[in-house]
Amino acid sequence: METLFPTAAVSTGPPAPLLTSPADLTSIVVPGGHGTVADVLASTETDAWVVLHRGRVVVEGYSLPMGPATRHLLMSVSKSLVGVLAGVLCERGVLDPAQPVTAYVPELADSGYAGATLRDVLDMRTGVHFSEEYLDPDAEVCLLDEAVGWAPARPGSPATLREFLARLTADRTHGGYFQYRSCETDVLGWVLEAATGQPFVEIATDVLWSRLGTEAEATITVDAEGTGMFDGGISATPRDLARFGQMLVQDGESLTGEQIVSRAWVDDLFAGNPDLVAAFAAGPYADLLPGGHYRNQFWVPAGGTVILCVGIHGQLVYVDRATGMVGVKLSSWPLPTEGERMEKTLAMFAAISENLDQR
Repeated sequence: METLFPTAAVSTGPPAPLLTSPADLTSIVVPGGHGTVADVLASTETDAWVVLHRGRVVVEGYSLPMGPATRHLLMSVSKSLVGVLAGVLCERGVLDPAQPVTAYVPELADSGYAGATLRDVLDMRTGVHFSEEYLDPDAEVCLLDEAVGWAPARPGSPATLREFLARLTADRTHGGYFQYRSCETDVLGWVLEAATGQPFVEIATDVLWSRLGTEAEATITVDAEGTGMFDGGISATPRDLARFGQMLVQDGESLTGEQIVSRAWVDDLFAGNPDLVAAFAAGPYADLLPGGHYRNQFWVPAGGTVILCVGIHGQLVYVDRATGMVGVKLSSWPLPTEGERMEKTLAMFAAISENLDQR
Protein backbone atom coordinates (compact mmCIF):
# COMPACT_ATOMS: atom_id res chain seq x y z
CA MET A 1 0.00 0.00 0.00
CA GLU A 2 2.90 2.36 0.69
CA THR A 3 3.76 2.25 -3.03
CA LEU A 4 0.27 3.53 -3.87
CA PHE A 5 -0.75 5.90 -1.08
CA PRO A 6 0.72 8.01 1.74
CA THR A 7 1.16 5.86 4.83
CA ALA A 8 2.35 6.15 8.42
CA ALA A 9 4.20 3.44 10.32
CA VAL A 10 3.21 1.63 13.53
CA SER A 11 6.48 0.58 15.18
CA THR A 12 7.47 -2.73 16.73
CA GLY A 13 9.06 -3.56 20.04
CA PRO A 14 11.11 -6.56 21.16
CA PRO A 15 10.07 -9.50 18.94
CA ALA A 16 8.71 -12.70 20.45
CA PRO A 17 9.75 -15.79 18.46
CA LEU A 18 7.03 -18.04 17.09
CA LEU A 19 7.82 -21.66 17.89
CA THR A 20 6.76 -24.31 15.40
CA SER A 21 5.08 -27.71 15.59
CA PRO A 22 4.53 -28.52 11.89
CA ALA A 23 1.48 -30.54 10.92
CA ASP A 24 -0.13 -31.44 7.61
CA LEU A 25 -3.59 -29.87 7.68
CA THR A 26 -4.29 -29.75 3.95
CA SER A 27 -5.91 -33.19 3.78
CA ILE A 28 -8.49 -32.45 6.49
CA VAL A 29 -12.00 -32.83 5.10
CA VAL A 30 -14.13 -29.70 5.41
CA PRO A 31 -17.81 -30.48 6.13
CA GLY A 32 -20.50 -29.09 3.86
CA GLY A 33 -19.21 -30.55 0.62
CA HIS A 34 -16.27 -28.14 0.46
CA GLY A 35 -13.62 -30.80 -0.14
CA THR A 36 -10.36 -30.64 1.76
CA VAL A 37 -8.49 -27.74 3.31
CA ALA A 38 -6.29 -27.73 0.21
CA ASP A 39 -9.39 -27.41 -1.97
CA VAL A 40 -10.71 -24.46 0.03
CA LEU A 41 -7.39 -22.65 -0.09
CA ALA A 42 -7.11 -23.18 -3.84
CA SER A 43 -10.65 -21.99 -4.57
CA THR A 44 -10.62 -18.84 -2.42
CA GLU A 45 -7.73 -16.77 -3.85
CA THR A 46 -5.51 -17.31 -0.81
CA ASP A 47 -2.48 -15.01 -0.61
CA ALA A 48 -1.29 -16.27 2.77
CA TRP A 49 -2.46 -18.39 5.66
CA VAL A 50 -1.09 -19.14 9.11
CA VAL A 51 -2.43 -21.42 11.84
CA LEU A 52 -1.28 -21.35 15.45
CA HIS A 53 -2.23 -23.99 17.99
CA ARG A 54 -1.44 -23.34 21.62
CA GLY A 55 0.95 -20.60 20.56
CA ARG A 56 2.93 -22.63 18.02
CA VAL A 57 2.87 -22.37 14.23
CA VAL A 58 1.50 -25.62 12.86
CA VAL A 59 1.30 -24.45 9.25
CA GLU A 60 1.86 -21.36 7.12
CA GLY A 61 1.74 -20.91 3.38
CA TYR A 62 2.17 -18.10 0.87
CA SER A 63 1.35 -17.42 -2.76
CA LEU A 64 3.82 -15.27 -4.68
CA PRO A 65 4.54 -12.43 -4.26
CA MET A 66 3.53 -12.89 -0.61
CA GLY A 67 6.06 -14.11 1.94
CA PRO A 68 6.43 -14.20 5.73
CA ALA A 69 7.76 -10.61 5.81
CA THR A 70 5.26 -9.16 3.33
CA ARG A 71 2.60 -6.80 4.64
CA HIS A 72 -0.92 -7.35 3.35
CA LEU A 73 -3.81 -4.90 3.48
CA LEU A 74 -6.14 -6.00 6.28
CA MET A 75 -9.22 -4.13 5.12
CA SER A 76 -11.75 -4.27 7.99
CA VAL A 77 -9.67 -6.59 10.13
CA SER A 78 -8.23 -3.17 10.97
CA LYS A 79 -11.41 -2.47 12.92
CA SER A 80 -10.64 -5.15 15.49
CA LEU A 81 -7.18 -3.71 16.14
CA VAL A 82 -8.78 -0.30 16.73
CA GLY A 83 -11.33 -1.95 19.02
CA VAL A 84 -8.56 -3.36 21.21
CA LEU A 85 -6.88 0.05 21.41
CA ALA A 86 -10.16 1.52 22.62
CA GLY A 87 -10.51 -1.30 25.14
CA VAL A 88 -7.10 -0.57 26.62
CA LEU A 89 -7.81 3.16 26.88
CA CYS A 90 -11.18 2.48 28.51
CA GLU A 91 -9.49 0.30 31.12
CA ARG A 92 -6.91 3.03 31.75
CA GLY A 93 -9.68 5.55 32.33
CA VAL A 94 -8.78 7.65 29.30
CA LEU A 95 -12.11 6.79 27.67
CA ASP A 96 -15.55 6.14 29.12
CA PRO A 97 -17.95 4.12 26.93
CA ALA A 98 -20.94 5.84 28.53
CA GLN A 99 -19.79 9.29 27.47
CA PRO A 100 -21.17 10.93 24.33
CA VAL A 101 -18.87 10.94 21.33
CA THR A 102 -19.05 14.73 21.27
CA ALA A 103 -17.42 14.88 24.72
CA TYR A 104 -14.24 13.83 22.94
CA VAL A 105 -14.88 15.22 19.44
CA PRO A 106 -17.01 18.38 19.69
CA GLU A 107 -16.55 18.84 15.93
CA LEU A 108 -19.27 16.19 15.50
CA ALA A 109 -21.88 18.14 17.49
CA ASP A 110 -23.76 19.14 14.32
CA SER A 111 -23.48 15.72 12.68
CA GLY A 112 -25.53 12.56 12.95
CA TYR A 113 -23.33 11.51 15.85
CA ALA A 114 -24.85 14.11 18.21
CA GLY A 115 -26.29 12.16 21.13
CA ALA A 116 -24.46 8.91 20.34
CA THR A 117 -22.34 7.35 23.09
CA LEU A 118 -18.94 5.81 22.65
CA ARG A 119 -20.56 2.44 23.42
CA ASP A 120 -22.97 2.96 20.50
CA VAL A 121 -19.97 3.49 18.23
CA LEU A 122 -17.96 0.55 19.58
CA ASP A 123 -20.82 -1.87 18.95
CA MET A 124 -22.03 -0.18 15.72
CA ARG A 125 -25.43 0.73 17.10
CA THR A 126 -25.68 4.42 16.28
CA GLY A 127 -28.49 5.78 14.16
CA VAL A 128 -26.16 7.33 11.59
CA HIS A 129 -27.14 6.92 7.95
CA PHE A 130 -24.39 5.06 6.08
CA SER A 131 -24.60 2.60 3.21
CA GLU A 132 -21.96 -0.14 3.11
CA GLU A 133 -22.89 -1.20 -0.44
CA TYR A 134 -19.40 -1.43 -1.89
CA LEU A 135 -20.48 -1.69 -5.52
CA ASP A 136 -22.80 1.33 -5.39
CA PRO A 137 -20.70 4.36 -6.39
CA ASP A 138 -23.06 6.70 -4.55
CA ALA A 139 -22.95 4.75 -1.27
CA GLU A 140 -21.34 6.47 1.68
CA VAL A 141 -18.65 3.78 1.85
CA CYS A 142 -17.51 4.80 -1.64
CA LEU A 143 -17.61 8.49 -0.71
CA LEU A 144 -15.41 7.56 2.25
CA ASP A 145 -12.86 6.08 -0.19
CA GLU A 146 -12.79 9.42 -1.99
CA ALA A 147 -12.30 11.35 1.26
CA VAL A 148 -9.24 9.29 2.25
CA GLY A 149 -7.73 9.35 -1.23
CA TRP A 150 -8.36 5.73 -2.18
CA ALA A 151 -10.53 6.83 -5.11
CA PRO A 152 -10.58 9.97 -7.28
CA ALA A 153 -12.73 12.63 -5.65
CA ARG A 154 -15.80 13.91 -7.48
CA PRO A 155 -16.76 17.60 -7.38
CA GLY A 156 -18.17 18.48 -3.98
CA SER A 157 -16.90 15.35 -2.22
CA PRO A 158 -15.32 15.82 1.22
CA ALA A 159 -11.57 16.34 0.93
CA THR A 160 -10.67 14.63 4.22
CA LEU A 161 -11.95 11.87 6.47
CA ARG A 162 -12.94 14.25 9.26
CA GLU A 163 -14.86 16.47 6.86
CA PHE A 164 -16.67 13.39 5.58
CA LEU A 165 -17.63 12.22 9.10
CA ALA A 166 -18.86 15.69 10.10
CA ARG A 167 -21.27 15.68 7.15
CA LEU A 168 -22.99 12.41 8.07
CA THR A 169 -26.60 12.54 9.26
CA ALA A 170 -28.77 10.27 11.40
CA ASP A 171 -31.93 8.53 10.26
CA ARG A 172 -32.93 6.73 13.50
CA THR A 173 -32.30 6.84 17.22
CA HIS A 174 -28.97 5.75 18.66
CA GLY A 175 -28.57 2.54 20.62
CA GLY A 176 -30.89 0.41 18.48
CA TYR A 177 -30.13 -2.59 16.32
CA PHE A 178 -26.68 -3.48 15.00
CA GLN A 179 -25.77 -2.32 11.51
CA TYR A 180 -22.30 -2.72 10.10
CA ARG A 181 -20.87 0.67 9.07
CA SER A 182 -17.22 1.54 8.46
CA CYS A 183 -17.72 5.14 9.55
CA GLU A 184 -18.14 3.98 13.16
CA THR A 185 -14.52 2.85 13.32
CA ASP A 186 -13.33 6.08 11.74
CA VAL A 187 -15.14 8.05 14.44
CA LEU A 188 -13.58 5.73 17.01
CA GLY A 189 -10.11 6.47 15.65
CA TRP A 190 -10.82 10.20 15.84
CA VAL A 191 -11.93 9.77 19.46
CA LEU A 192 -8.70 7.92 20.31
CA GLU A 193 -6.59 10.74 18.91
CA ALA A 194 -8.65 13.47 20.55
CA ALA A 195 -8.68 11.82 23.98
CA THR A 196 -4.94 11.15 24.05
CA GLY A 197 -3.63 14.11 22.06
CA GLN A 198 -1.51 11.64 20.09
CA PRO A 199 -1.62 10.53 16.45
CA PHE A 200 -3.02 7.07 15.88
CA VAL A 201 0.31 5.47 14.98
CA GLU A 202 1.80 6.53 18.32
CA ILE A 203 -1.19 5.14 20.21
CA ALA A 204 -1.10 1.89 18.26
CA THR A 205 2.64 1.54 18.80
CA ASP A 206 2.59 2.27 22.53
CA VAL A 207 -0.60 0.42 23.44
CA LEU A 208 -0.47 -2.63 21.18
CA TRP A 209 2.03 -3.22 18.39
CA SER A 210 5.26 -2.75 20.38
CA ARG A 211 3.93 -5.06 23.12
CA LEU A 212 2.72 -7.99 20.97
CA GLY A 213 6.16 -9.29 20.07
CA THR A 214 5.67 -8.33 16.43
CA GLU A 215 8.42 -8.80 13.86
CA ALA A 216 7.55 -6.01 11.42
CA GLU A 217 6.12 -2.52 11.32
CA ALA A 218 2.48 -2.19 10.44
CA THR A 219 1.34 0.72 8.27
CA ILE A 220 -1.86 2.69 7.84
CA THR A 221 -2.84 4.80 4.85
CA VAL A 222 -3.47 8.48 5.64
CA ASP A 223 -5.55 11.20 4.01
CA ALA A 224 -4.52 14.71 2.94
CA GLU A 225 -4.44 15.85 6.60
CA GLY A 226 -2.50 12.83 7.80
CA THR A 227 -5.54 11.16 9.38
CA GLY A 228 -5.47 7.37 9.18
CA MET A 229 -8.09 5.30 7.42
CA PHE A 230 -8.94 3.55 10.66
CA ASP A 231 -11.70 1.31 9.32
CA GLY A 232 -9.63 -0.58 6.75
CA GLY A 233 -6.28 0.98 5.99
CA ILE A 234 -3.91 -1.04 8.18
CA SER A 235 -1.40 -3.43 6.60
CA ALA A 236 0.55 -6.08 8.54
CA THR A 237 2.32 -9.38 8.04
CA PRO A 238 0.34 -12.62 8.49
CA ARG A 239 2.61 -13.79 11.31
CA ASP A 240 2.13 -10.56 13.26
CA LEU A 241 -1.60 -10.81 12.76
CA ALA A 242 -1.40 -14.31 14.22
CA ARG A 243 0.36 -12.83 17.26
CA PHE A 244 -2.60 -10.47 17.67
CA GLY A 245 -4.99 -13.43 17.63
CA GLN A 246 -2.84 -15.35 20.08
CA MET A 247 -3.07 -12.45 22.54
CA LEU A 248 -6.85 -12.88 22.52
CA VAL A 249 -6.57 -16.66 23.00
CA GLN A 250 -4.32 -15.97 25.98
CA ASP A 251 -6.93 -13.82 27.75
CA GLY A 252 -5.29 -10.55 26.72
CA GLU A 253 -1.68 -11.54 27.42
CA SER A 254 0.78 -11.21 24.55
CA LEU A 255 3.59 -13.60 23.64
CA THR A 256 5.97 -11.18 25.38
CA GLY A 257 4.13 -11.81 28.65
CA GLU A 258 2.54 -8.36 28.77
CA GLN A 259 -1.14 -7.98 29.66
CA ILE A 260 -2.51 -5.88 26.79
CA VAL A 261 -6.15 -5.89 27.92
CA SER A 262 -7.69 -7.55 30.93
CA ARG A 263 -9.16 -11.04 30.92
CA ALA A 264 -12.49 -9.46 31.90
CA TRP A 265 -12.48 -7.39 28.68
CA VAL A 266 -11.75 -10.49 26.60
CA ASP A 267 -14.40 -12.49 28.49
CA ASP A 268 -16.96 -9.80 27.69
CA LEU A 269 -15.95 -9.87 24.03
CA PHE A 270 -16.64 -13.60 23.69
CA ALA A 271 -19.70 -13.83 25.95
CA GLY A 272 -21.63 -10.72 24.98
CA ASN A 273 -25.03 -10.27 26.62
CA PRO A 274 -28.73 -10.73 25.75
CA ASP A 275 -29.06 -7.11 24.65
CA LEU A 276 -26.24 -7.50 22.11
CA VAL A 277 -27.72 -10.74 20.77
CA ALA A 278 -31.14 -9.11 20.41
CA ALA A 279 -29.62 -6.08 18.69
CA PHE A 280 -27.82 -8.32 16.22
CA ALA A 281 -30.93 -10.41 15.55
CA ALA A 282 -32.95 -7.26 14.83
CA GLY A 283 -30.47 -5.95 12.28
CA PRO A 284 -29.78 -6.72 8.61
CA TYR A 285 -26.98 -9.21 9.31
CA ALA A 286 -28.91 -11.64 11.51
CA ASP A 287 -28.78 -14.48 8.97
CA LEU A 288 -24.99 -14.34 8.70
CA LEU A 289 -24.37 -15.42 12.29
CA PRO A 290 -27.63 -16.75 13.80
CA GLY A 291 -27.56 -16.21 17.55
CA GLY A 292 -24.33 -14.24 17.30
CA HIS A 293 -23.45 -10.68 18.21
CA TYR A 294 -21.05 -7.83 17.48
CA ARG A 295 -18.91 -6.38 20.25
CA ASN A 296 -16.09 -3.83 20.31
CA GLN A 297 -15.42 -4.19 16.56
CA PHE A 298 -15.43 -8.01 16.54
CA TRP A 299 -17.91 -10.48 15.03
CA VAL A 300 -18.89 -13.21 17.52
CA PRO A 301 -20.72 -16.38 16.40
CA ALA A 302 -23.11 -18.11 18.79
CA GLY A 303 -21.43 -20.34 21.34
CA GLY A 304 -19.05 -17.92 23.00
CA THR A 305 -15.79 -19.66 22.04
CA VAL A 306 -14.96 -18.10 18.65
CA ILE A 307 -14.43 -14.49 17.57
CA LEU A 308 -13.80 -13.21 14.06
CA CYS A 309 -11.95 -10.25 12.59
CA VAL A 310 -13.33 -9.86 9.07
CA GLY A 311 -12.31 -7.74 6.09
CA ILE A 312 -13.65 -7.52 2.56
CA HIS A 313 -11.95 -9.35 -0.32
CA GLY A 314 -11.27 -12.32 1.97
CA GLN A 315 -9.37 -11.12 5.06
CA LEU A 316 -10.01 -13.13 8.23
CA VAL A 317 -8.63 -13.83 11.69
CA TYR A 318 -10.37 -16.80 13.32
CA VAL A 319 -9.80 -17.15 17.07
CA ASP A 320 -11.04 -20.27 18.89
CA ARG A 321 -10.47 -19.80 22.57
CA ALA A 322 -11.70 -23.28 23.49
CA THR A 323 -9.13 -25.13 21.39
CA GLY A 324 -6.33 -22.55 21.49
CA MET A 325 -6.34 -22.16 17.71
CA VAL A 326 -5.70 -18.98 15.71
CA GLY A 327 -6.25 -18.97 11.96
CA VAL A 328 -5.20 -16.13 9.65
CA LYS A 329 -6.18 -16.02 5.98
CA LEU A 330 -5.39 -13.11 3.68
CA SER A 331 -6.85 -13.17 0.20
CA SER A 332 -7.60 -11.27 -3.00
CA TRP A 333 -11.23 -12.06 -3.80
CA PRO A 334 -12.48 -10.40 -6.98
CA LEU A 335 -15.56 -9.01 -5.23
CA PRO A 336 -15.72 -7.31 -1.82
CA THR A 337 -18.11 -9.82 -0.24
CA GLU A 338 -18.59 -13.37 -1.48
CA GLY A 339 -20.83 -15.53 0.69
CA GLU A 340 -19.75 -18.91 -0.66
CA ARG A 341 -16.05 -18.18 -0.21
CA MET A 342 -16.62 -16.93 3.34
CA GLU A 343 -18.73 -19.98 4.17
CA LYS A 344 -15.94 -22.26 2.93
CA THR A 345 -13.29 -20.37 4.87
CA LEU A 346 -15.18 -20.42 8.15
CA ALA A 347 -15.96 -24.13 7.74
CA MET A 348 -12.28 -24.79 6.98
CA PHE A 349 -11.03 -23.12 10.15
CA ALA A 350 -13.71 -24.83 12.24
CA ALA A 351 -12.61 -28.20 10.86
CA ILE A 352 -8.95 -27.40 11.51
CA SER A 353 -9.70 -26.29 15.04
CA GLU A 354 -11.59 -29.49 15.80
CA ASN A 355 -8.86 -31.64 14.27
CA LEU A 356 -6.08 -29.95 16.24
CA ASP A 357 -8.07 -30.23 19.45
CA GLN A 358 -8.52 -33.97 18.91
CA ARG A 359 -4.81 -34.38 18.28
